[in-house]
Amino acid sequence: MNNFTYDIPTKVYFGEYQLGHLGPELKNYGKKVLLTYGGGSIKKSGLYDKILEEIEKAGLELFELSGIDPNPRVASVNAGAEICRKEGIDVLLAVGGGSVIDCTKFIGAAAYHEGDAWDILTKKVTVEKCLPIITVLTLAATGSEMDAAGVISNPDTNDKIGMMFPVMRPKVSFLDPTLTYSVNQYQTACGAVDIMSHIIEVYFQTDQDLYMLDAVMEGLMKTVLKYGPIAMAEPENYEARANLMWASSWAINGFIRGGKRHAWSCHPMEHELSAFYDITHGLGLAILIPRWMDYVLNGETAGRFYQFGVNVFEIDAGLPEMEVAKKSIEKLKAFFFETLGLESTLTEIGIDDARFGEMAEKAAKLGATKHGFWPLTAGDIEKIFRMCL
Repeated sequence: MNNFTYDIPTKVYFGEYQLGHLGPELKNYGKKVLLTYGGGSIKKSGLYDKILEEIEKAGLELFELSGIDPNPRVASVNAGAEICRKEGIDVLLAVGGGSVIDCTKFIGAAAYHEGDAWDILTKKVTVEKCLPIITVLTLAATGSEMDAAGVISNPDTNDKIGMMFPVMRPKVSFLDPTLTYSVNQYQTACGAVDIMSHIIEVYFQTDQDLYMLDAVMEGLMKTVLKYGPIAMAEPENYEARANLMWASSWAINGFIRGGKRHAWSCHPMEHELSAFYDITHGLGLAILIPRWMDYVLNGETAGRFYQFGVNVFEIDAGLPEMEVAKKSIEKLKAFFFETLGLESTLTEIGIDDARFGEMAEKAAKLGATKHGFWPLTAGDIEKIFRMCL
């Protein structure tokens, strides 16, 4: 078991009717607020008006950056950073899902860098300072409301890169499950996969770690298996939305990682898919993860799949180890493609093998896949992509 340090300074207001605390929390960090959001759904839902009311009551000065895309672009980061420098912004308020929050994190960091924000993603500069960030979450998926990481895309280079800096972790996050009632079935399904993927990336490790953390991860995965379909069928089911929202935060806030050292495998591969084809992150993961599992399942790794099958899917523990391992993957496929109803192949969403070689090389160069649960070369990654057709 490896040593580890655990530190989550994010303050969370969880539940309905918590926005009354927003103004005072913003005021703790200054007077000038930059509100960031996406395509305008927060205006249709009435959330925008509620937020403006709280900001006005607190006597704060408001600036805005809207139009942040899914798979957020570096152009939005640069635009936001320019507003921050020009207007002397004190605090950032991200209202939306993971894309908005990720973009806002890098806006906060880029505000202290005069050059292109892409310099941060290409490691030309180190992030040591970041404007304080407060979030209001509207989609349970990425867990960005409680972690220090973010992912940004550059369409000009077909790159999608994730980075983590402790100073980018939000100071305060508002998690109201009712704000996710309007999330449609497709995005709810993709969000459920995203939550599962964050747990799976940590769960499938060869490091010996705390039994307690395995039990927590298995409980989180069972939570998604139970409440994902309920939230899709009953979008205003508070219990379902609340469980998904809190599971999303704890799937990636660092707690379940403990002392594990292996890198993630499926996310670097999916980042290439959404960098080249701009697909929904959760959908890409749903297609990739079971094929990755099929590829890395062998005599050395079967034990972990056996535990996954028995403790998460309740497969008969008396069956042979490899049989349980294979059944566990089939159960996951059934959840993604039958229960959640997501497309099961890249062919179905219009992606062919034309760029697989290039994508595999870029994923391998990031280095993570070489140090994952089962080491993967560019050749291995290309084979996994082909298994997804």
